[in-house]
Amino acid sequence: MRSQTESFFLNICGTALEVQKIRPLHTGDSENPSIVFLHEGLGSVSLWRDFPSRVAAATDCPAIVYSRRGYGKSEVVRESRSVRYMHDEALDVLPEFLRRLGIERPILLGHSDGASIALIYAGTHDQVKGLILLAPHVFVEPLTVASIAEAKERFKVTNLPEKLARHHEDSVATFWGWNDIWLHPDFLHWNIEEYLPKINCPILAIQGKDDEYGTMRQLQAIQRQVYGPFEQVVLDQCKHSPHRDQPDGALSAIARFVTKLKSDA
Repeated sequence: MRSQTESFFLNICGTALEVQKIRPLHTGDSENPSIVFLHEGLGSVSLWRDFPSRVAAATDCPAIVYSRRGYGKSEVVRESRSVRYMHDEALDVLPEFLRRLGIERPILLGHSDGASIALIYAGTHDQVKGLILLAPHVFVEPLTVASIAEAKERFKVTNLPEKLARHHEDSVATFWGWNDIWLHPDFLHWNIEEYLPKINCPILAIQGKDDEYGTMRQLQAIQRQVYGPFEQVVLDQCKHSPHRDQPDGALSAIARFVTKLKSDA
C-alpha cells in the first residue's frame, strides 16, 4: 500500500519539534485512529526508519512521528534534565501536541522512554484508544543502570557519537542528556506505577527475550495493575528494540491489535 509523507515543524510549548505525518493512500475508513509514535531515550524521527510507514500500511491508520525536544532535528537541549523529564513530556508537551494536530483518541506507540511517556499520559487522560508498548519501563532495575553505564563507556571509546550524529543535531548533547539523568543517584527511585491503576484502555506490550535494558518484571507490573485488557508478546532473538530486532514479528502483533481496536469501535 502506498503512503503520503509530510514533514514539518510544529511549535509546542515554545519549542520547534520535528514532525512527520504518514497517511496511507487507502479507500477504507477515513476515521481510522491516528497512531502516535513516541521514541526511545536516544531515538528520533529518522531512527524509527521505515517502521512507521510499515505500521501505517499494515493498519490503514495515519502515523504521526515526532522528535522530542533535544532529539533529531528538534531544538537542542543544553541544560540538565530533571528526574521528571518523562512526566513533563507526558503531562505538558504531549497533550498540547495532540491538541494542535486535532487528535482526540490516539493509539500511542511508545518505545522504552516513549512507552513510559505513553503510560503516564494514559494514566491521566481517558481518551486513549489503545497503547502499544515496546520494552516499557515503569521502575528502574539494576540491569537497566548497568547497561546504561556500559553505553557511557561505549560512547567514549567507539564510533557511537558518529552513528548518533546521523540522527541528531547535536549527538553529544543528546547522549549525555539521556545518560546523565539515568545514572543520577536520584533516578534510582524513579517509578510511574501510580499511573497504572488509572489506565483502562487496551494494551499490547512487546518485549524481547534478550532485552539488555529491562526484564519481564516491567510487563508483569503493568499487567498486574492496569484495568484495561492486556496482551503481551515476547519475541525470541530480540533485544531492547523489537521494531529493529524483530520487525516482522512486532509488526504482525501490532497489526492484529489495531485491527481488533478498530473492530471494537
